[in-house]
Amino acid sequence: QLAASTRTDLRDCSVDPPYLPPTATNTTARLTALRDTMRAHGVHAYIVPSTDAHMSEYIAERDSRLGWLTGFTGSAGTGVVTQDRAALWTDSRYWTQAERQLDCNWELQRTTWIKSIGLWILEAVPTGGNISLDPFLFSIDTWNSYSQALQGSGRTLLPMETNLVDQAWGDQRPPPASSEIYSLPAEFTGSSWQEKVVGIRQQMEEHTQSPTAVLLSGLEETAWLFNLRGDDIPYNPVFYAYTLLTSTNISLFVDEARLTAEARQSLQSSCPGPLCVELQEYSQARAHLHRYAQGNVTVWLGTEYTTYGLYGVIPQVRLLGLGAGGAGGRDPPSSPSQEKLLEDSYSPVMLAKAVKNAKEQDLLRAAHVRDAVAVIQYLLWLEKTVPQGQVDEFSGARHIDALRWAQQHSRGPSFESISASG
Repeated sequence: QLAASTRTDLRDCSVDPPYLPPTATNTTARLTALRDTMRAHGVHAYIVPSTDAHMSEYIAERDSRLGWLTGFTGSAGTGVVTQDRAALWTDSRYWTQAERQLDCNWELQRTTWIKSIGLWILEAVPTGGNISLDPFLFSIDTWNSYSQALQGSGRTLLPMETNLVDQAWGDQRPPPASSEIYSLPAEFTGSSWQEKVVGIRQQMEEHTQSPTAVLLSGLEETAWLFNLRGDDIPYNPVFYAYTLLTSTNISLFVDEARLTAEARQSLQSSCPGPLCVELQEYSQARAHLHRYAQGNVTVWLGTEYTTYGLYGVIPQVRLLGLGAGGAGGRDPPSSPSQEKLLEDSYSPVMLAKAVKNAKEQDLLRAAHVRDAVAVIQYLLWLEKTVPQGQVDEFSGARHIDALRWAQQHSRGPSFESISASG
């Protein structure tokens, strides 16, 4: 067993000059650009997460801010940058990968707790400093945890709607998605989108707190509700959108130009009326919610997929003073204006989506049978070809992908094939 220090695929920052493997990214210019932007905004520490504005498990290249800034491409991590230090927190799945991808500008922190990130920030940023983040990339709970970790420390947690990494990234940042958003053929849907909307509205009516609107932030919620699909994120048939569904209106915030004619027709066939979908620009979701929340309304949302940026638009929150409770903690409502929010971990759409009706169950079973055929073909192929010594894990993974693609109705794998042997 070689000692770690002699492994040439890992960085070694203890020697002079430091040793970097060919897999490491030179981040000096990127950090300089970010630090210039931070100085211009009076920010002493900037927190960069690995998520997008919809708390998606997989993200598009355009949202891979942590990857661009650090060179680290693992699916989970948090970066913090000050004027003279930069650190990355990630879990044990990724420690070796981080040592191969980071250059010596970065300290690797082998924990993931927000408490440990908070302690590092308190050590790196003097009292009176501003710690900033993009509130549209943090869940409500995560924001509350940071707020708590820094509370009473003499440092300010500053939400900033300009994303500083995007500013530093500039025109090198990949463009927004441009592929089409299409209707799922009726034979693959469990029920029409109109039936789904009626069902959700019924839940709103029957709820003791009588919410007037449901806000959808999770990408699969909007895709499921309207029976639409897209291709904005690898391995996920979703597209960037928000939905505000009220008792009388439906607003879909999406890049309208990308909808197929058929999809648009499906959404607008019963306009005007309560089952008419009004299309609005994706970027207008926050402003629209803000206007809506001024009225005598109650917005129902799922906290797991809603960012602090959207949540903070609903007046009740500001009225309560944030960080009063712990993660997700809240003072009890004490005045009528505090009834504006109905919080569950998951929205009623996320829960309805999880319950499959008889037709959806049949479709699932049929898909599993088709997939099983591909897997059996693969096992047969392996039995024949492995003894000839021609197969490795990579060519094997490519072969099973091809067999799956050959099956009827295939839209590709749900993640990159992971294969191993021995």
